Amino acid sequence: MSTSLAKRRPWYQRAALPLVRWFDSQHGPKAPTMDVSKAGTDWMRVVPFAGMHVACATVIWVGISPIAVAVAFGAYFVRMFAITAGYHRYFSHRTFKTSRVGQFVLAVIGASAAQRGPLWWAAHHRVHHQYSDLDGDVHSPKQKGFFYSHVGWVLSREHFATDLGRVKDLAKFPELRFLDRFDILVPISLGVGMFALGWILEVAAPGLGTTKWQMLIWGFVISTVALYHATFTINSLSHLWGFRRFATTDTSRNNPLLALITLGEGWHNNHHFYPGSARQGFRWYEFDISYYVLRMLSFVGIVWDLRPVPASVWERTIEKQQEQTRQAG
Repeated sequence: MSTSLAKRRPWYQRAALPLVRWFDSQHGPKAPTMDVSKAGTDWMRVVPFAGMHVACATVIWVGISPIAVAVAFGAYFVRMFAITAGYHRYFSHRTFKTSRVGQFVLAVIGASAAQRGPLWWAAHHRVHHQYSDLDGDVHSPKQKGFFYSHVGWVLSREHFATDLGRVKDLAKFPELRFLDRFDILVPISLGVGMFALGWILEVAAPGLGTTKWQMLIWGFVISTVALYHATFTINSLSHLWGFRRFATTDTSRNNPLLALITLGEGWHNNHHFYPGSARQGFRWYEFDISYYVLRMLSFVGIVWDLRPVPASVWERTIEKQQEQTRQAG
C-alpha cells in the first residue's frame, strides 16, 4: 500500500496497526512490503522486547531453584541448536537435508526462541551474506555501529517485513508461511508451557522449591533474553572481536568464546569463507556443538547429506595461507 493511501486510513487504524502486527505480522493490505521504505524504530516492537529484559529483574521476587535453572539451560541449548542448525545452517544456507516433518520441527523450535519466523530470519541472513559489511548489510557494525548491528535493526520498521523473494525455496511450504506470519504463537505457547510445568511441580513436588512463576521467569524469560544476545553477538562482536584465518572481503572473525555460547557460530570467519558447509568449526579443535548434534542425527536418518568443506577449497586455502606466511616473513 502506498504512503498516500496509508495516510487516508482512519487514525485509529494507523495507530493500531503495529499492535495488531504483534499477533499477525502480515496484517493489512500488501503487508509484506508496507514498511520497507520507512526508516526508524518501530516503538511498538520495542515494548515486548524491553519488557522481556525488565521481567528478568523479577528473579529477585520469584527466587531460584536447581530445577528452574536446569530447565533454563536446557531451553537455551535446544533453542540455540534450532537457531544455528535450523534457522541458520538449514533454512538460510540449506547445508543439509531433512524430511518435511524434520523441517517443520526445526522451524517450530526455532520460532520458540522469539526471533521471528524462519522465512524472515533466513531472508535477512541471505542479505547479510550478499552484502556483507557493505551498504545494505543491516548486521554490519561497520555500517551503522555496534548497537544497530546487535539489536537496533531488529526493532526497525524498515526491516520488519519478510522478503519472500529471497526465500522462494521455503515460501512454497504453507506451514512455514503460517509460522512466519503468526510468529508470536510459538513463543507464547512455550511461556504458557513453562508456567504450567512450574505449577505442576509446585503442586506435585513442593520439596523441589520450584514455583510456576519461577519456572516462567527462568525457563522462558531469562533463557530467551540470553538467547537473544548470544545470537546477536554473531552479527556484532563476530565482526569486531577475534582472529581472521581467511582473507575474506568482510571483517568476519573467529572467536572461541562466542563459538561456545552459540554452539559453533563463533567460527564466523570460517563460515564467511565457505558458507555452504554444515560445519563451521573447520579444524578438529574448533568445537562446533551444533555440527556434532547434526552428525548424531544423521546416524539415525533424521538429517542427511551434510555438506562438508570441499577438499579443493581447503587445499586452496592452505596454499594461500602458506603464501601469506612467506610474504610476511
